[in-house]
Amino acid sequence: MSVLDELDRRTDLPTKELAVKWAIVIDRDLPKGLQANAAACLAASVAAAVPAIVGAGGADASGAVHSGLPWTGCTVLGAPAAIVARIRNEAAAEPGLVLCDMAAIAQRASVYDDYLAELARTEDPPYYAVSLFGPRALVERLTGRLPLLR
Repeated sequence: MSVLDELDRRTDLPTKELAVKWAIVIDRDLPKGLQANAAACLAASVAAAVPAIVGAGGADASGAVHSGLPWTGCTVLGAPAAIVARIRNEAAAEPGLVLCDMAAIAQRASVYDDYLAELARTEDPPYYAVSLFGPRALVERLTGRLPLLR
């Protein structure tokens, strides 16, 4: 049984008390625009892989409707490119962990099919960012004491 099968949606608890954790680790040396793009793209990938991560939307006091957000929260961390790659490779070997990554070639391609073709020709692509969702202890072990992205 994977973390997806056992996902206990607890919107009544602080994120630090949840059994699951979501973290994105981004190359801290990238320009801010590429960092933001990587975070947004990986968030979309995680939402597709784990639809239950998005909570219900709600209305404010004036009646305006607001979209649902991830009830797990998401920690965005910064690390050197080599650490991003190490975390990605270690996470790939962990069953029950949802791993989404952004290879550097993804941001160079303006046509998605071209990205996939270049990815298929690339044996060990460099990574701009990686996203991990799964058991809290495992995500924390893989991300260590990395600082928040600044």
